[in-house]
Amino acid sequence: MLLANKWQDYKIIDCGEGEKLEDIGGFIVSRPDSQVIWSKSLSKWNNLDAIYHRSDKGGGYWQYINKPKDNFIIKYQDLSFKIEFTNFKHIGLFPEQAVNWQFIIDKIKEKKSTTHKNKEIKALNLFAYTGGATVACAYADCNEVVHVDASKKIVGHAKQNIEINNLQDKKVRFIIEDVIKFVLREVRRERKYDVIIMDPPVYGRGPNGELWQIETSLTRLVEECVKLLSDSPILFLINCYTASFSHISLKNILSTSIKHNGTFESGEIGLPTENSNIILPCGIYARYYS
Repeated sequence: MLLANKWQDYKIIDCGEGEKLEDIGGFIVSRPDSQVIWSKSLSKWNNLDAIYHRSDKGGGYWQYINKPKDNFIIKYQDLSFKIEFTNFKHIGLFPEQAVNWQFIIDKIKEKKSTTHKNKEIKALNLFAYTGGATVACAYADCNEVVHVDASKKIVGHAKQNIEINNLQDKKVRFIIEDVIKFVLREVRRERKYDVIIMDPPVYGRGPNGELWQIETSLTRLVEECVKLLSDSPILFLINCYTASFSHISLKNILSTSIKHNGTFESGEIGLPTENSNIILPCGIYARYYS
């Protein structure tokens, strides 16, 4: 399992009985988590700033004991991210993804140091959410990063993350569109990318109601994305949180679709709990890299 254990501004204080107690830049919150089916380690969760409550009708709401600060930003290593509390319990960031950001940065920088300095590296980030991986690619000095997500609001948040990190001078294209439609159009245009990243949901709909179901849609998407890989690809990364299948299934999709020489890996991603041996599982990943 890959552990996102290098955070300074984020930690899990405790987790148990369907909840996790988090320290987000000094702001203490309790959020539900379906993975947490064991008992709490602490007898009491004190000094809470906010609690997320689920609604019987879907979604939910935040109960604030203390108001979160304006322009709420936390840091991971050299990167900064805007925190935003949403009605769907999200905070505008998935902290466990730090392990993927670091791998992306390391592979791109490694490739830049071992190839001709003028070689252009282009990255494609699909289902890109608020742009953690987009920021990582831009920070690693990709020549072009294409960020694709169906939500206009989410893309706006991603743009802010680029600005917060002073990466406005990097070439980052933000696309609000259904991912499959975009990829098919890029295939027709014969566009090529050295890095492809995706974090597909289990279920969703595009801006015009396009249906996405991971069990029936993912393999086709990956096969189309493989057509976009350059002759010397660097990385193809898939991350998934709530899929009903194993990380081995993700790796099998990549290994049967990608014909380039390289390494195929897969596994789980997790977050450590402070002062405990408990690890919170946070999804699965598979990756190809050269």
